Amino acid sequence: MLTWVKVNALSIRMAADSTLLLGLVEEFVSGQQDTKATETAKGVKTGQFTVLQLIEALGLSLTSSQHETRARGVKLLSQVLQECYSCLNEREVEVLVAFYENRLKDHYVIIPHVLQGLKALTKTSALPPGSAVSMLKSVFQDTHVQSLMIQERSCVYNILINLMESRQQELKGLGSDFVFGFVQSMDGERDPRNLLLAFQIAQKIIVGGYEMGKFTEELFEVTSCYFPIDFTPPPNDPHGITQEDLILSLRAVLTGTPLFAEFLMPLIIEKLDSDVQSAKVDSLQTLAACGPVYGHKELSQFLSGLWSSLRREVFQTSSERVEAAALSALTSLTACLSRSIITSDSDDALHTLLQLVLTDCQHHLLEPDLKLVWPSAKILQAVAGASYRAHLRVGTAVMPLLLEQYINRTQSTQRRTLLEVLQGFVQPSEASRPAEGEECVLLPFQSSLCSVVFSALTETGAGLQITATRILSALGQQTGVLTPHDVELAVDHLTTLILQEDDPQVSGAVVECCGSLAPRHPAAFTSRMLPKLKECIFTERMVQGDSVAPAELGSHNAVRQRCVTALARVACERSLVQESSPVLLDVLTAAHTGRDSFSVDEVISVCHSLQRIAEHAPHMEAEIGQFFHDVIIPRLLGLAVQAVVQDEGSCGRSPLAEEAVLSVVAPVISSSCSRLNADCAASSASRVVSLFLHGDVAFLPPTNIPLLKTPFLQVSQLVCLLTACVCSLPQSVEIPEIDRLLEELEEVSCTHTHSFTHTSAAKCYAGLINKRPSGPALDTALERSVKRASAELDNSASCLRTQALTLLLWVTKGLLLRYHPLSSALTDKLFSLLSDRSLGPLVADGFALLMSDSPDVLNRGCHADVRIMYRQLFFSENSAKLVQGFNSAPPEEKAGYLKALSHIMNNLPRQVQLTELPALLPLFLEALSCPDGGVQLSTLSCLQPVLLDPPAPLTNQMEALIPRLLTLTTSPAMKVRIAALRCIHSLSRLPDHMMLPFRARVLRALAAPLDDKKRLVRKEAVQARGEWFLLGSPGR
Repeated sequence: MLTWVKVNALSIRMAADSTLLLGLVEEFVSGQQDTKATETAKGVKTGQFTVLQLIEALGLSLTSSQHETRARGVKLLSQVLQECYSCLNEREVEVLVAFYENRLKDHYVIIPHVLQGLKALTKTSALPPGSAVSMLKSVFQDTHVQSLMIQERSCVYNILINLMESRQQELKGLGSDFVFGFVQSMDGERDPRNLLLAFQIAQKIIVGGYEMGKFTEELFEVTSCYFPIDFTPPPNDPHGITQEDLILSLRAVLTGTPLFAEFLMPLIIEKLDSDVQSAKVDSLQTLAACGPVYGHKELSQFLSGLWSSLRREVFQTSSERVEAAALSALTSLTACLSRSIITSDSDDALHTLLQLVLTDCQHHLLEPDLKLVWPSAKILQAVAGASYRAHLRVGTAVMPLLLEQYINRTQSTQRRTLLEVLQGFVQPSEASRPAEGEECVLLPFQSSLCSVVFSALTETGAGLQITATRILSALGQQTGVLTPHDVELAVDHLTTLILQEDDPQVSGAVVECCGSLAPRHPAAFTSRMLPKLKECIFTERMVQGDSVAPAELGSHNAVRQRCVTALARVACERSLVQESSPVLLDVLTAAHTGRDSFSVDEVISVCHSLQRIAEHAPHMEAEIGQFFHDVIIPRLLGLAVQAVVQDEGSCGRSPLAEEAVLSVVAPVISSSCSRLNADCAASSASRVVSLFLHGDVAFLPPTNIPLLKTPFLQVSQLVCLLTACVCSLPQSVEIPEIDRLLEELEEVSCTHTHSFTHTSAAKCYAGLINKRPSGPALDTALERSVKRASAELDNSASCLRTQALTLLLWVTKGLLLRYHPLSSALTDKLFSLLSDRSLGPLVADGFALLMSDSPDVLNRGCHADVRIMYRQLFFSENSAKLVQGFNSAPPEEKAGYLKALSHIMNNLPRQVQLTELPALLPLFLEALSCPDGGVQLSTLSCLQPVLLDPPAPLTNQMEALIPRLLTLTTSPAMKVRIAALRCIHSLSRLPDHMMLPFRARVLRALAAPLDDKKRLVRKEAVQARGEWFLLGSPGR
């Protein structure tokens, strides 16, 4: 009885499901309700009914004599399959494939739905063996693809792509018939979307190794008819297809197989005769892409024609783009031929090409005054750079010729031209470098090359000397070209130029050459250059009577500067770092003691050089890191401490006590400490904290540091050195006595009246807080410092409010970077201070500090805890508060909110600016009318990139925006005038119908900036007015 009940219930449910299915089919087919397809697909997915049951329910619709009814039935089935193809089994797929193949012979209105169904079936993993071939045969035989609409043609291409990805071996069984069927389907395609799919199929045929047989030429013809691509996408194209997409897809087909060579090479030669520049460039780039795929056999028969076309494009072109593409193609062609293996019964195709090139170009090098010398040189250099074989052949022919010409010519301009041409052959490319066991191409000419280079270094022409240094650098990078004696001569010549050459371009090139050669030849620089540079640095100017000799006046400082720069540039190897750094430290010592008359500017330059050494020295070597830890950092700290302490005690003023000098000493220490290994970093932290808290000078070099009753931390200006040390160490380094250190820093930052000192203390406090792990100790320190700063800020009569604000800003930044929850409360405190009459402007400027990168502390280079997208988080949490505060503030306080907003927005990524600007547009328009120049400039900087593609809310505000911009073109601040003119220039790129109503007004207003007293303003005004004058012109 129970079994009968279950069976009866099941029958009832099945009958209900069948009735439901029939209802859905009827409503879709006859009721034209397309939404029923989704409900039907849902039922199939849930197992309520099967696909075969759906076909049975569609029986009458699929066999109807009305083709519209049949079309609706097939459409419903295809739409269900598109969502449920993964639910099918092999038997169901077999039935469906047979059904759809038969329907391909039906009325044309049914074909689109049939193709959609077949496309769905190609995605299923249950496709029976042989079905893919059967399906394609039916599509090729029963469908004329190019008579279909765009969407249906796309469907056919997708069917092919799906089957090629999942049933490749089956399709290869068709042989060349598959290629023939595809060629017929693609022939005549014009839609760019479908062309991308067709090119993808053609590439799969080539790469997948499908048999093309006698249809190779047909496949080439059906694709090459689009070459070169000439396509301009329509405005606001929703599909996003570009000309470059089509070019690259077609190029991948044409260059994909050497079988196309006999057809493609004549086509490229033909297209190179075109007058259209883009066609030339496309052809040349396609030729270059053939090199890695084609072989020398395929290209050898076309060498003469290709060379004639390439030579013409270099010799006669007026376009640098075409010339560059031709040279690149020539390099690729040469590289391809270089891969040929020479046998006794084969011709050397590379030799044939090189002979053509040398015959047509070599003789032009004998005429350095004529215009063809440079095109010929570029061609020869492009060929030589393709391979070692080509470099050897061209170099053997060209190098003696150039060296002989240089010796025989006497005019400086001719020699310079020859030397610049020679430079291109001396510097090998990656492809032309000799392999292991191969001899450098330049070795046979080593002696002559060095003679020419050394001769050019002694010439008076700056151009010759600069080119000679570049050639010398290239020679020094190649093994065995420079002998030890040549290296010594080179170092001597470079040293002489550093000491005697005043031309800044020459001296710069010499210093770069030194930096290139020093790592490979450190001994020569250590023994021959460094002693002379040191001697020059510490040599006083000659004195005649009571005055400086005229020959030395004004140049001695420049020579010192060049020597210092050279010392820093060559310090790129361990021994050179250990030799050059002490010399620079000796300069600081001499400046401090007054032994030599070094100016403050010279001391600053020395510090910059030391910083360069610290940033570029190989700190991964333990020995170098130990050297910085043991020598450089202690000596810098010792000199600075002694100088500042003496200054506090009125024992004489040292340049190192100057605020400007300490500001550049600190980055040297910071760069050094940030690169120390773990042991050296921990030792530095311990020593520096002991120095500043307890006055422990034991690790400093022996100096006469007066004893003070107060800790060094409370000595004016020294805090910046503490910041440089402890705030640049990795987060893993534990700072000793950090709680006491934070208390002392808090005291200095809140009470010291010297701006540089209390700001440095606030930075140091924030840097330590940023890296300190979360926990009770951090919470206690923050609670104490925030409470103290807030008390001072809330006391309007306090004289320490500026110090408290500085501490609050830096602590907020340190917490903001690490996403600490307290940063939100501190930000709210800053917002409340915007209405403060005395601190409001400082608070507004403080938002620039919060949002910008800090170069000396709280950055990733100093190992600070900086989370990604902290600026975006800050903006999303606080923009609404800022707008609310602006709206509720009285008129005299609104400027502070506008300045804060401009600082925040100006530091956001451009994409965020574009997204958020519409909501803040009223405030930005108000900011343009604000009298504060900083607000105006920051707002204009935000607006300019947005105006190139303005959002709709901004385009509706042109009547309010343009008058404000025109008013700012006469602002007292030059930067504001320039920024306003650039914004007006950007507006001219908007659609003519939007801007034409403002044209006359803008042209009248731009007359005044045309007569501006500043050239940069006049330049921007001319460009903006020219674009606005052409507004609405035909063809613009």
